[in-house]
Amino acid sequence: MTKHLLLLLFSFKVGLILGQSKVIESLSMDSELLKTSVKYSVYLPDGFENSNTSYPIVYLLNGFTGDETDWNRLGHVKDITDELIKGNKIDQMVIVMPDGDDRLYMNKDDGSYPFEDMFIKELMPFVESKYRIKKEKKFRGISGLSMGGAGSLRLALKYHDLFGACAAFSAGISTVEELISEGQKSFDSYFGLISPSVIGAKGEERLNETIKDYNIFNMVKSKNIEHLKSVNIYFDCGDDDFLAVGNATLHIELKNRGIPHEYRVRDGAHTWNFWINSLPIGLEFISDTMRN
Repeated sequence: MTKHLLLLLFSFKVGLILGQSKVIESLSMDSELLKTSVKYSVYLPDGFENSNTSYPIVYLLNGFTGDETDWNRLGHVKDITDELIKGNKIDQMVIVMPDGDDRLYMNKDDGSYPFEDMFIKELMPFVESKYRIKKEKKFRGISGLSMGGAGSLRLALKYHDLFGACAAFSAGISTVEELISEGQKSFDSYFGLISPSVIGAKGEERLNETIKDYNIFNMVKSKNIEHLKSVNIYFDCGDDDFLAVGNATLHIELKNRGIPHEYRVRDGAHTWNFWINSLPIGLEFISDTMRN
């Protein structure tokens, strides 16, 4: 047996003993609410399989037209998380990446596809039992990009009792003026997914209750301020991103209500280059919340 082969076998055995970190893609959970299976990928830290420890969790959401593999294939989630843990910048954690299914992380308003209910009532209890997750609010974070950025903000603030921190990247949020003026094809193809009745609507006719619920500004203006303050919020956006106005406006609205948050504008657009740089910042922000 050659020295090279012996070295490979030795490395393999050491890896088994230490339980190296890994991402397992496209696992599935059967959903009674959706009457279908829901796919998700999961990052497990070094030593997870040989430990009895319970871990913090971060739900990491994909963007529109993406799926549960995006953050692994395109976002380098394993390499980034491994490096942060190695440098003691974040604690070991489990990261769950569910397929957003182009549902805006909301319930369809005709009752036919309650995606948000599935996420909160089925997916979260399922993975948090399966992967030995700490159940306290402070050890549960949520993050995401674009559609997933908006979804993470909305879920974190709506379910403030569940999430301790949120880190949203290039969040897909729009002002009322932008919703009213958005091109018909773009508006219909996106918002029609959660509210079929708005397809073809123009101007203020678009602002039905579902679209108002989607709009994060209504939540910021109306929700109990202490509940909003109970979630640590970070979000960023590129200066060349088409969502820059919505994100900047959210910063102003949070500032006006006196809600603490971290907001960053960096050079960049709506691209993976931007989000790859955002991810370590967001994970550090969430982990700092868990450590405090």
